[in-house]
Amino acid sequence: MRQRFFRLLMGVGRLVAVGLLYACICWLVGRPLIPCPFYTVTGLYCPGCGVSRMCLSLLRLDIPVAFAANRLVFLLLPVGAVLALQIAVRYVRTGEHLPTRAQQCVLVCMCIALVTFGVLRNFVPYLQPCG
Repeated sequence: MRQRFFRLLMGVGRLVAVGLLYACICWLVGRPLIPCPFYTVTGLYCPGCGVSRMCLSLLRLDIPVAFAANRLVFLLLPVGAVLALQIAVRYVRTGEHLPTRAQQCVLVCMCIALVTFGVLRNFVPYLQPCG
């Protein structure tokens, strides 16, 4: 159990370190560095357009700007965090890393919501990323 906990902790630590490094570089440059490849090629917004701006705004605790950057991902973030925490705790306790049937249903619903959002945001100006 202890070994799984430290393995999980190291993985999360690496992910946080890379994210903070990217955030620092973005702050130095003054804008997100990675443009959306889907938007660049098609001119259409994908469900993830605005996530970099949202995360940078959340780091500044600028909630209204974060929400405007990507409304659905902003709303799904707490659900995803709870889901990730449940899966992590289960992994540390039992070694099982796959989601349960109920967690799979939540993930499928989140994916359906993201695809629907990706389509709608190209027709509804309110859903398009701001900033």
